[in-house]
Amino acid sequence: MAPKKGATLLVKLLSTAGTGYFYVARKNPRKLPQKLEFVKYDPRVQRHVLFSETKLR
Repeated sequence: MAPKKGATLLVKLLSTAGTGYFYVARKNPRKLPQKLEFVKYDPRVQRHVLFSETKLR
């Protein structure tokens, strides 16, 4: 089965605390052209911090 073609991309949400911890999220760049930013839990510093979008290699 071939992967489905669509507008969604996988992006990396990297912790701004500098720990290197990241989440992977899907994004539709046609609907959301700006970079994603979320406040999520970083277990390496044991607190909620800002995660911002970077490219997933």
